[in-house]
Amino acid sequence: MKRKGEEILCHLKSIRNNKGLSQQQLASLVKVKRQAIYDIESGKYMPNTMLALRLAKQLGCKVEDLFSEREPETPHSITLIEKRQSPGNSRVVAAKIRGRVVGYELFGKSSLNDGFRAADGILSSDGETVRLFGSQSDLERTIMLLGCDPAFAILAAHVARSAPELHLACRFASSHKALAGLASGHAHLAGTHLHNRQSGEENVALAKSLFGRAEAKVIGFSMMEEGLMVAAGNPLGICGVHELADGKIRLANRETGAALRTLLDDYLKRCNIAPDSITGYEDTVSSHSEGAQMVTYRFADAALGLRAVADFHSLDFIPLETVRCDLVVPNDLLDHPGVNIILDILQGAKFKQELSALPGYDASRTGTMIAET
Repeated sequence: MKRKGEEILCHLKSIRNNKGLSQQQLASLVKVKRQAIYDIESGKYMPNTMLALRLAKQLGCKVEDLFSEREPETPHSITLIEKRQSPGNSRVVAAKIRGRVVGYELFGKSSLNDGFRAADGILSSDGETVRLFGSQSDLERTIMLLGCDPAFAILAAHVARSAPELHLACRFASSHKALAGLASGHAHLAGTHLHNRQSGEENVALAKSLFGRAEAKVIGFSMMEEGLMVAAGNPLGICGVHELADGKIRLANRETGAALRTLLDDYLKRCNIAPDSITGYEDTVSSHSEGAQMVTYRFADAALGLRAVADFHSLDFIPLETVRCDLVVPNDLLDHPGVNIILDILQGAKFKQELSALPGYDASRTGTMIAET
């Protein structure tokens, strides 16, 4: 769609679909023929001001949400996190945080879920700039979340339904790594799910230690069961951590810094078990799903993970502890429109209902203020 030699991007179709309206229904609401809606969405017709205002009113958005000017395709400076030795021509996900563009390369496991993850742009050969697929305003509407709770993907879907113009980009990171990245300005918010010791709230303590004098809110996200994922039917009869010490059970451990690794180490210390007595203690995986796959394909007999992940992979589960996952948000980013919407969603019944439907999950603390650093 072009006007006066400039290309106009039309977002009408996606916003209409998110509102659950057909072309005919929308046409009736704004008093035009269905063909007019089809022509607008296909780029054949640019509506006049009056029709654009009527469309925006019926869809509950602004005219600029429906139509935007494609910005010139110029490279943008980017702060690349975890830069590889030979960057360049890589796909990246990006967001604007405190005035600078922050990006993460999509390569290896980070680029693949059930299908390849879509990128926001292509990195230059020197790794210093990015050529975006969308507009710079898309960066303003992207919220970067670091953490490893698989339920963050459900939060992203609720954000997309509630505010189609926003995009919640979830980047996998262990609890320590997620909060360290947040403290360094590499994300808008981060998740942590350390289990509490006698000293008190470990999520809060970690946030305070990393943020120093900077202030942040710690907000409850989920309660979830952690434990050992084992083969279907539990053929080895594993019933607890103490059985790992006989050397016959092969463990898929988590990497140093992961909350589950800390949980295991605390159990071993409590049971007076030496880590080197466990077969596979040094064999680590970097996610819940990777551990489940190790058990599924018989490369390990047990792996640390969540009940929900074990259920997804049709594995048995031995519970060890119920832990709370919290979201940490710096105070200076609380006014970000996307962050505000996320906090509102956490308070809503729909998200809590879906979260509670996951095996081993509980939404009793979701959206509650846990602490302020």
